[in-house]
Amino acid sequence: MRPKSIIISHGHLDHCGLIPNLVDLEPEIYSTVMTSRLTGLLAKDTLKIAQYRGHVIPYYNDEIQEFERKVNHVNYRKEFETNGYFVCFFDAGHIPGSSMIHLEKDKKSLFYTGDVNLIPTELQNGADKELPEADVLMIESTYFGKDHTPRKLLEERFIESVKETVDSGGCALIPVFSIGRTQEIMMILKKYGLNAHVDGMGVDVYNLMKRSPEFVKDPKMLDKAFTGSNIVDPEERKRILKNPSIIVTSAGMLNGGPVLYYIREIYDDPKSKIHLTGYQAQDTNGRKLLESGYIEDKNDRIHLNCRAELYDFSAHSGDVQLRRMVREFCDSGTEIVFTVHGDNTEGFAEWIREELGVESKAPVNGETIYI
Repeated sequence: MRPKSIIISHGHLDHCGLIPNLVDLEPEIYSTVMTSRLTGLLAKDTLKIAQYRGHVIPYYNDEIQEFERKVNHVNYRKEFETNGYFVCFFDAGHIPGSSMIHLEKDKKSLFYTGDVNLIPTELQNGADKELPEADVLMIESTYFGKDHTPRKLLEERFIESVKETVDSGGCALIPVFSIGRTQEIMMILKKYGLNAHVDGMGVDVYNLMKRSPEFVKDPKMLDKAFTGSNIVDPEERKRILKNPSIIVTSAGMLNGGPVLYYIREIYDDPKSKIHLTGYQAQDTNGRKLLESGYIEDKNDRIHLNCRAELYDFSAHSGDVQLRRMVREFCDSGTEIVFTVHGDNTEGFAEWIREELGVESKAPVNGETIYI
Protein backbone atom coordinates (compact mmCIF):
# COMPACT_ATOMS: atom_id res chain seq x y z
CA MET A 1 0.00 0.00 0.00
CA ARG A 2 1.14 3.55 -0.77
CA PRO A 3 0.73 5.80 2.28
CA LYS A 4 -1.16 9.01 1.54
CA SER A 5 -0.23 10.53 4.89
CA ILE A 6 2.59 9.94 7.37
CA ILE A 7 2.15 11.21 10.92
CA ILE A 8 5.30 10.97 13.06
CA SER A 9 4.85 10.48 16.79
CA HIS A 10 8.43 11.33 17.80
CA GLY A 11 12.09 11.38 16.85
CA HIS A 12 13.36 7.95 17.89
CA LEU A 13 14.64 5.62 15.19
CA ASP A 14 12.05 2.90 15.78
CA HIS A 15 9.33 5.46 15.04
CA CYS A 16 10.87 7.64 12.32
CA GLY A 17 13.92 5.84 10.96
CA LEU A 18 12.65 4.83 7.51
CA ILE A 19 10.63 7.92 6.63
CA PRO A 20 13.15 9.46 4.15
CA ASN A 21 12.85 6.20 2.20
CA LEU A 22 9.14 6.92 1.64
CA VAL A 23 9.27 10.50 0.35
CA ASP A 24 9.32 9.39 -3.30
CA LEU A 25 5.76 8.08 -2.74
CA GLU A 26 4.78 11.74 -2.15
CA PRO A 27 2.75 11.34 1.05
CA GLU A 28 1.71 14.28 3.18
CA ILE A 29 4.02 14.29 6.24
CA TYR A 30 3.19 15.83 9.63
CA SER A 31 5.04 16.21 12.93
CA THR A 32 5.99 18.78 15.52
CA VAL A 33 8.94 20.95 14.52
CA MET A 34 11.13 19.29 17.17
CA THR A 35 10.30 15.83 15.86
CA SER A 36 11.09 16.77 12.26
CA ARG A 37 14.50 18.15 13.28
CA LEU A 38 15.33 15.02 15.26
CA THR A 39 14.17 12.82 12.38
CA GLY A 40 16.50 14.64 10.00
CA LEU A 41 19.43 14.42 12.44
CA LEU A 42 18.94 10.69 12.97
CA ALA A 43 18.55 10.07 9.25
CA LYS A 44 21.89 11.75 8.52
CA ASP A 45 23.56 9.79 11.31
CA THR A 46 22.03 6.52 10.05
CA LEU A 47 23.33 7.20 6.55
CA LYS A 48 26.80 7.99 7.89
CA ILE A 49 26.93 4.79 9.96
CA ALA A 50 25.66 2.66 7.05
CA GLN A 51 28.33 4.05 4.75
CA TYR A 52 31.08 3.61 7.37
CA ARG A 53 30.14 0.01 8.14
CA GLY A 54 29.42 -1.02 4.56
CA HIS A 55 25.74 -1.71 5.25
CA VAL A 56 22.90 -1.31 2.76
CA ILE A 57 22.18 2.41 2.41
CA PRO A 58 18.51 2.94 3.33
CA TYR A 59 18.22 6.31 1.55
CA TYR A 60 20.34 9.15 0.19
CA ASN A 61 21.01 12.72 1.26
CA ASP A 62 18.65 14.00 -1.43
CA GLU A 63 15.79 12.04 0.17
CA ILE A 64 16.60 13.42 3.61
CA GLN A 65 16.58 16.94 2.22
CA GLU A 66 13.29 16.24 0.44
CA PHE A 67 11.78 15.07 3.74
CA GLU A 68 12.96 18.24 5.48
CA ARG A 69 11.37 20.37 2.73
CA LYS A 70 8.03 18.52 2.67
CA VAL A 71 7.29 17.88 6.34
CA ASN A 72 4.44 19.98 7.74
CA HIS A 73 4.95 21.31 11.28
CA VAL A 74 1.97 21.13 13.62
CA ASN A 75 1.58 22.44 17.17
CA TYR A 76 0.02 20.53 20.05
CA ARG A 77 -3.76 20.70 20.42
CA LYS A 78 -4.24 22.29 16.96
CA GLU A 79 -6.51 20.19 14.73
CA PHE A 80 -5.60 19.74 11.06
CA GLU A 81 -6.97 17.72 8.15
CA THR A 82 -5.16 15.25 5.90
CA ASN A 83 -6.74 13.03 3.26
CA GLY A 84 -10.16 13.09 4.89
CA TYR A 85 -8.94 12.56 8.48
CA PHE A 86 -9.04 15.17 11.24
CA VAL A 87 -5.89 14.93 13.37
CA CYS A 88 -4.72 16.49 16.62
CA PHE A 89 -1.38 16.14 18.46
CA PHE A 90 -1.07 15.99 22.25
CA ASP A 91 2.14 16.16 24.28
CA ALA A 92 3.31 12.60 25.05
CA GLY A 93 5.92 13.64 27.65
CA HIS A 94 8.37 11.06 26.28
CA ILE A 95 11.04 13.25 24.66
CA PRO A 96 10.86 16.86 23.43
CA GLY A 97 8.40 17.07 20.54
CA SER A 98 6.85 13.64 21.15
CA SER A 99 3.16 13.34 20.37
CA MET A 100 0.10 11.30 21.10
CA ILE A 101 -2.20 11.36 18.08
CA HIS A 102 -5.98 11.60 17.81
CA LEU A 103 -7.56 10.65 14.45
CA GLU A 104 -11.19 11.12 13.49
CA LYS A 105 -13.15 10.28 10.35
CA ASP A 106 -16.85 9.60 9.74
CA LYS A 107 -17.61 10.05 13.46
CA LYS A 108 -15.18 7.27 14.39
CA SER A 109 -12.00 8.07 16.29
CA LEU A 110 -8.67 6.47 17.22
CA PHE A 111 -6.17 7.59 19.84
CA TYR A 112 -2.53 6.48 19.53
CA THR A 113 -0.29 7.03 22.54
CA GLY A 114 3.03 6.55 20.76
CA ASP A 115 5.66 6.28 23.48
CA VAL A 116 4.15 8.05 26.48
CA ASN A 117 5.36 9.15 29.89
CA LEU A 118 2.85 10.53 32.37
CA ILE A 119 5.48 11.27 35.04
CA PRO A 120 7.33 14.64 35.03
CA THR A 121 11.11 14.57 34.67
CA GLU A 122 13.78 17.26 34.75
CA LEU A 123 13.45 17.62 30.98
CA GLN A 124 9.70 17.15 30.42
CA ASN A 125 6.44 18.03 32.18
CA GLY A 126 4.86 14.66 31.50
CA ALA A 127 2.07 13.85 29.05
CA ASP A 128 -1.07 15.94 28.63
CA LYS A 129 -3.76 14.91 31.10
CA GLU A 130 -6.83 16.31 29.29
CA LEU A 131 -7.36 13.96 26.36
CA PRO A 132 -10.26 13.42 23.94
CA GLU A 133 -12.48 10.35 24.00
CA ALA A 134 -11.85 7.71 21.33
CA ASP A 135 -13.61 4.63 19.98
CA VAL A 136 -10.27 2.88 19.49
CA LEU A 137 -7.15 3.11 21.66
CA MET A 138 -3.70 2.03 20.49
CA ILE A 139 -1.33 2.04 23.45
CA GLU A 140 2.32 1.20 24.00
CA SER A 141 3.07 -1.73 26.33
CA THR A 142 6.79 -1.33 27.06
CA TYR A 143 6.54 -1.50 30.84
CA PHE A 144 3.32 -3.43 31.28
CA GLY A 145 3.82 -5.53 34.41
CA LYS A 146 6.78 -3.44 35.60
CA ASP A 147 6.92 -0.26 37.65
CA HIS A 148 9.77 2.21 37.92
CA THR A 149 11.68 3.23 41.03
CA PRO A 150 10.22 6.57 42.22
CA ARG A 151 12.11 9.31 40.39
CA LYS A 152 13.41 11.16 43.45
CA LEU A 153 14.78 7.97 45.01
CA LEU A 154 16.36 6.91 41.71
CA GLU A 155 18.07 10.29 41.33
CA GLU A 156 19.41 10.19 44.89
CA ARG A 157 20.85 6.69 44.47
CA PHE A 158 22.40 7.67 41.13
CA ILE A 159 23.97 10.86 42.47
CA GLU A 160 25.32 9.09 45.56
CA SER A 161 26.99 6.47 43.36
CA VAL A 162 28.50 9.08 41.00
CA LYS A 163 29.91 11.05 43.95
CA GLU A 164 31.34 7.89 45.50
CA THR A 165 33.09 7.02 42.23
CA VAL A 166 34.71 10.42 41.82
CA ASP A 167 35.61 10.72 45.51
CA SER A 168 37.43 7.40 45.29
CA GLY A 169 39.58 8.78 42.46
CA GLY A 170 37.81 7.10 39.55
CA CYS A 171 35.97 8.11 36.40
CA ALA A 172 32.18 8.09 36.53
CA LEU A 173 31.31 7.15 32.96
CA ILE A 174 27.63 7.70 32.19
CA PRO A 175 26.46 6.20 28.87
CA VAL A 176 23.30 7.88 27.58
CA PHE A 177 20.88 7.90 24.68
CA SER A 178 21.49 11.05 22.63
CA ILE A 179 17.87 12.18 22.48
CA GLY A 180 16.33 13.07 25.82
CA ARG A 181 18.54 11.06 28.16
CA THR A 182 21.75 13.08 27.63
CA GLN A 183 19.96 16.32 28.39
CA GLU A 184 18.04 14.95 31.37
CA ILE A 185 21.13 13.43 33.01
CA MET A 186 23.09 16.66 32.54
CA MET A 187 20.26 18.58 34.22
CA ILE A 188 20.08 16.13 37.14
CA LEU A 189 23.83 16.35 37.72
CA LYS A 190 23.69 20.15 37.65
CA LYS A 191 20.73 20.16 40.06
CA TYR A 192 22.86 18.30 42.60
CA GLY A 193 25.84 20.58 42.08
CA LEU A 194 27.92 18.21 39.95
CA ASN A 195 29.76 19.40 36.85
CA ALA A 196 30.10 16.85 34.06
CA HIS A 197 31.82 16.65 30.68
CA VAL A 198 29.48 15.81 27.81
CA ASP A 199 30.50 14.07 24.60
CA GLY A 200 28.71 12.72 21.53
CA MET A 201 25.56 13.39 19.51
CA GLY A 202 23.65 14.49 22.61
CA VAL A 203 25.33 17.89 22.19
CA ASP A 204 23.86 18.23 18.68
CA VAL A 205 20.44 17.32 20.07
CA TYR A 206 20.82 19.95 22.79
CA ASN A 207 21.53 22.56 20.12
CA LEU A 208 18.30 21.57 18.36
CA MET A 209 16.39 21.90 21.63
CA LYS A 210 17.79 25.40 22.09
CA ARG A 211 16.05 26.36 18.83
CA SER A 212 12.68 25.15 20.15
CA PRO A 213 12.69 25.87 23.91
CA GLU A 214 8.89 25.51 24.08
CA PHE A 215 9.34 21.73 24.04
CA VAL A 216 11.49 21.71 27.19
CA LYS A 217 10.29 22.02 30.79
CA ASP A 218 13.01 24.46 31.92
CA PRO A 219 15.12 25.88 29.05
CA LYS A 220 17.23 28.02 31.39
CA MET A 221 18.20 25.02 33.52
CA LEU A 222 19.01 23.06 30.36
CA ASP A 223 21.33 25.85 29.22
CA LYS A 224 23.05 25.91 32.62
CA ALA A 225 23.75 22.20 32.33
CA PHE A 226 25.52 22.68 28.98
CA THR A 227 28.35 25.20 28.90
CA GLY A 228 31.14 25.72 26.41
CA SER A 229 33.66 24.53 28.97
CA ASN A 230 32.13 21.11 29.52
CA ILE A 231 31.46 20.09 25.89
CA VAL A 232 34.25 17.70 24.92
CA ASP A 233 36.43 18.08 21.87
CA PRO A 234 37.59 14.59 20.75
CA GLU A 235 41.20 15.67 21.12
CA GLU A 236 40.62 16.41 24.82
CA ARG A 237 39.33 12.96 25.80
CA LYS A 238 42.63 11.57 27.08
CA ARG A 239 43.39 14.72 29.08
CA ILE A 240 40.01 14.60 30.82
CA LEU A 241 40.68 11.08 32.05
CA LYS A 242 43.90 12.10 33.83
CA ASN A 243 41.83 13.32 36.80
CA PRO A 244 38.70 11.99 38.55
CA SER A 245 35.83 13.06 36.32
CA ILE A 246 32.19 12.67 35.35
CA ILE A 247 31.67 11.97 31.64
CA VAL A 248 28.23 11.81 30.01
CA THR A 249 28.48 10.29 26.55
CA SER A 250 26.74 8.26 23.86
CA ALA A 251 25.83 5.55 23.14
CA GLY A 252 23.44 4.41 25.84
CA MET A 253 23.75 0.66 25.14
CA LEU A 254 27.53 0.76 24.53
CA ASN A 255 27.20 -0.32 20.89
CA GLY A 256 29.03 2.63 19.37
CA GLY A 257 29.98 6.24 19.89
CA PRO A 258 32.60 7.86 22.12
CA VAL A 259 31.71 5.64 25.09
CA LEU A 260 33.79 2.82 23.57
CA TYR A 261 36.90 5.02 23.62
CA TYR A 262 36.38 5.80 27.28
CA ILE A 263 35.74 2.17 28.19
CA ARG A 264 39.00 1.11 26.57
CA GLU A 265 40.77 3.68 28.76
CA ILE A 266 39.13 2.81 32.11
CA TYR A 267 38.16 -0.87 31.76
CA ASP A 268 40.97 -2.08 34.05
CA ASP A 269 40.51 0.59 36.74
CA PRO A 270 38.58 -0.79 39.76
CA LYS A 271 38.01 2.76 41.06
CA SER A 272 36.03 3.76 37.94
CA LYS A 273 32.41 2.89 37.29
CA ILE A 274 30.00 2.72 34.36
CA HIS A 275 26.60 4.12 35.34
CA LEU A 276 24.14 2.83 32.75
CA THR A 277 21.03 5.01 32.55
CA GLY A 278 18.45 3.07 30.54
CA TYR A 279 17.15 -0.18 29.19
CA GLN A 280 19.80 -2.53 27.78
CA ALA A 281 18.36 -4.60 24.93
CA GLN A 282 19.24 -8.24 24.34
CA ASP A 283 22.59 -8.77 22.57
CA THR A 284 23.79 -5.20 23.17
CA ASN A 285 27.09 -4.49 24.88
CA GLY A 286 25.22 -3.01 27.81
CA ARG A 287 23.36 -6.27 28.41
CA LYS A 288 26.58 -8.29 27.98
CA LEU A 289 28.31 -6.08 30.53
CA LEU A 290 25.58 -6.49 33.12
CA GLU A 291 25.18 -10.24 32.64
CA SER A 292 28.71 -11.40 31.80
CA GLY A 293 31.13 -8.57 32.62
CA TYR A 294 32.46 -7.93 29.13
CA ILE A 295 31.80 -5.91 25.97
CA GLU A 296 32.84 -6.46 22.35
CA ASP A 297 34.50 -3.83 20.18
CA LYS A 298 36.27 -4.27 16.84
CA ASN A 299 36.30 -8.05 17.25
CA ASP A 300 37.89 -7.70 20.71
CA ARG A 301 36.25 -9.09 23.82
CA ILE A 302 37.05 -6.73 26.69
CA HIS A 303 36.53 -8.00 30.25
CA LEU A 304 36.00 -5.10 32.60
CA ASN A 305 37.53 -4.67 36.05
CA CYS A 306 35.74 -1.38 36.58
CA ARG A 307 32.32 -1.57 38.15
CA ALA A 308 28.95 -1.27 36.37
CA GLU A 309 25.49 -0.33 37.67
CA LEU A 310 22.10 0.25 36.06
CA TYR A 311 19.82 3.20 36.83
CA ASP A 312 16.68 3.04 34.70
CA PHE A 313 15.78 6.65 33.93
CA SER A 314 12.98 5.47 31.67
CA ALA A 315 11.00 7.87 29.49
CA HIS A 316 8.07 5.42 29.34
CA SER A 317 5.08 5.11 31.65
CA GLY A 318 5.25 2.28 34.15
CA ASP A 319 2.65 -0.40 34.75
CA VAL A 320 0.43 1.64 37.08
CA GLN A 321 0.23 4.55 34.62
CA LEU A 322 -0.47 2.28 31.62
CA ARG A 323 -3.33 0.46 33.36
CA ARG A 324 -4.80 3.73 34.63
CA MET A 325 -4.68 5.26 31.16
CA VAL A 326 -6.48 2.30 29.58
CA ARG A 327 -9.08 2.27 32.34
CA GLU A 328 -9.83 5.98 31.87
CA PHE A 329 -10.27 5.58 28.12
CA CYS A 330 -12.49 2.53 28.53
CA ASP A 331 -14.59 4.29 31.19
CA SER A 332 -15.11 7.07 28.62
CA GLY A 333 -16.40 4.72 25.94
CA THR A 334 -13.45 3.14 24.16
CA GLU A 335 -14.69 -0.03 22.46
CA ILE A 336 -11.45 -1.75 21.45
CA VAL A 337 -7.82 -1.48 22.58
CA PHE A 338 -4.74 -2.46 20.58
CA THR A 339 -1.63 -3.15 22.68
CA VAL A 340 1.64 -2.56 20.81
CA HIS A 341 5.35 -1.82 21.35
CA GLY A 342 6.34 -4.18 24.16
CA ASP A 343 7.55 -7.63 25.15
CA ASN A 344 4.21 -8.69 26.62
CA THR A 345 1.55 -7.05 24.46
CA GLU A 346 -0.62 -10.19 24.64
CA GLY A 347 -0.51 -10.14 28.43
CA PHE A 348 -1.64 -6.51 28.42
CA ALA A 349 -4.47 -7.31 26.00
CA GLU A 350 -5.57 -10.24 28.17
CA TRP A 351 -5.65 -8.03 31.29
CA ILE A 352 -7.83 -5.51 29.46
CA ARG A 353 -10.28 -8.19 28.36
CA GLU A 354 -10.49 -9.87 31.76
CA GLU A 355 -10.30 -6.85 34.05
CA LEU A 356 -12.19 -4.22 32.04
CA GLY A 357 -14.38 -6.41 29.82
CA VAL A 358 -13.32 -4.48 26.73
CA GLU A 359 -12.27 -6.06 23.45
CA SER A 360 -8.49 -5.97 23.10
CA LYS A 361 -5.93 -7.32 20.67
CA ALA A 362 -2.14 -7.53 20.43
CA PRO A 363 -1.37 -7.33 16.68
CA VAL A 364 1.62 -9.18 15.24
CA ASN A 365 3.93 -7.96 12.49
CA GLY A 366 2.33 -8.23 9.06
CA GLU A 367 -1.20 -8.60 10.39
CA THR A 368 -3.90 -6.48 8.74
CA ILE A 369 -6.75 -5.23 10.94
CA TYR A 370 -9.82 -3.42 9.67
CA ILE A 371 -11.51 -1.04 12.10
